[in-house]
Amino acid sequence: MKITTRSQELFERAQKTIPGGVNSPVRAFRSVGGTPLFMERAKGAYMFDADGNRYVDYINSWGPMILGHAYEPVVEAICEKAAHSTSFGAPTELEIEMAELICSMAPNVDMVRMVSSGTEACMSALRLARGYTGRNKFIKFEGCYHGHADAFLVKAGSGLATFNIQTVPGVTAGVSIDTLTAPYNDLEAVEQLVKQYPGEIAAIIIEPVAGNMGCIIPEPGFLQGLRDICDKEGIVFIFDEVMTGFRLAAGGAQERLGIDADLVTYGKVIGGGLPVGAFGGKRAIMEHIAPLGNVYQAGTLSGNPIAMIAGYTMLKTLKDNPAIYKDIDDKTAYLHAGLEKALSTGSSPFVINRFGSMISVHFSDKIVNNFASAAAANNALFNKFFHGMLTDGFYLPPSAFETWFISKALSFEDIDETVFATQNFISNF
Repeated sequence: MKITTRSQELFERAQKTIPGGVNSPVRAFRSVGGTPLFMERAKGAYMFDADGNRYVDYINSWGPMILGHAYEPVVEAICEKAAHSTSFGAPTELEIEMAELICSMAPNVDMVRMVSSGTEACMSALRLARGYTGRNKFIKFEGCYHGHADAFLVKAGSGLATFNIQTVPGVTAGVSIDTLTAPYNDLEAVEQLVKQYPGEIAAIIIEPVAGNMGCIIPEPGFLQGLRDICDKEGIVFIFDEVMTGFRLAAGGAQERLGIDADLVTYGKVIGGGLPVGAFGGKRAIMEHIAPLGNVYQAGTLSGNPIAMIAGYTMLKTLKDNPAIYKDIDDKTAYLHAGLEKALSTGSSPFVINRFGSMISVHFSDKIVNNFASAAAANNALFNKFFHGMLTDGFYLPPSAFETWFISKALSFEDIDETVFATQNFISNF
């Protein structure tokens, strides 16, 4: 049993000045129970808590640490750039270089606007789609999380699912009335919404591989079907690639799945884990953003030089070393096989979903392909699994509704140890 006295003390102290003791709800361990761990440092595939305990990290800051924590070239670039100032509030050449790099890697991204978070990116992309089409309504999918902007907090996954929050106080009916929802992987439901609201739908936004209800994979033909609907109806197709961007491939989910989006949103991955985001897409749409067009979006810290150099260094590494993607995919497949073998020795049914370097475990006897099926799983058993693995030094997402992320820094030995710990949990359950 790991000693976590310092984390307990910090959590008690934090609750006096921070709502719930955390600055993002899922960190509170409310879903899985217990006291959240306070981290002090991380390196490679490992995180170390305030008591000095080491954990193999399967969150990787919720995705962006593709190369592992404290990747030395990124750290060195940040330190060098910080000596020149942490913010200017004026344009820099680095912003151009970053935009050029993203456009060179991501299909259908002709222009890109930097922002400060994934939430801001999705919020801005939706506003742009509305301004471009002159329509107000949009379609999202149950269990997909696109940040905490008001319009998106309708049947969202992630933290809202973790806390079983069905309606969010502060989100007015006037805002949510334009948010239309459909089950993930249900093309017929989308077609019915389009027929119900002809000429009123500005956008369809989706996580192309969902990560906020566990890892949920699009069924064959689903995304192409959405693309076809958008083409026919003049609807803007938005890929939320805050999780999948530059992780599933150098060109993200668009490249990996062979589906074209009109707009794409990115998050912390383009800042090497720093607070940053971006939205980009086809020139004809992006030119409606101010100062070229009348769709207003602004941010003092947009294109922050520290975030830009961190992101540029990491993305350039990924672009120049395509073998990284095979490495992390192979490791995820190896983990999948090991978990499958270990969990099969127990009596509890389970489903493992995997796509690229995203993976999740659901204790269910049915296929998990949308939010309803993820919610119907034995998530109480997942909570016990989480704590069993945490005790053995493996930091999984503290919610059954979150995907795991694999980094290049993770070794096959780490995976073997993970599988052994899983086997140990099953044999003692």
